Amino acid sequence: MTEPNPLAKAEAAVTEAQTNTVAVQLAIAAVELAKAASSQQQAPACQHQAPAPKASPNVGKWAAIALAGSVGAISLALSAIAVAIGAVAVTCCLLVLRSMWRDYQKNR
Repeated sequence: MTEPNPLAKAEAAVTEAQTNTVAVQLAIAAVELAKAASSQQQAPACQHQAPAPKASPNVGKWAAIALAGSVGAISLALSAIAVAIGAVAVTCCLLVLRSMWRDYQKNR
């Protein structure tokens, strides 16, 4: 078995490439024709421009709002706890003072 010379290999590659190129061009032309046919069937009759879609909301803005809301809610909860602790402390103090006052009034 003899190998074909490099020139014969190159000629065979060129012939194959040309055949492939024609087949690819034919396939591309068929796809373009199908696109054109489908776009003609679906094209609206009016010629005005459609309104541009609205931009998606800014995610950073909503993240900042959520963060600020969370911080505010936590602050409100902590301040409510502080008020409750203060109320308990004042109540205990008043009860102690009242019992001291009663003891003072009995000893008079």
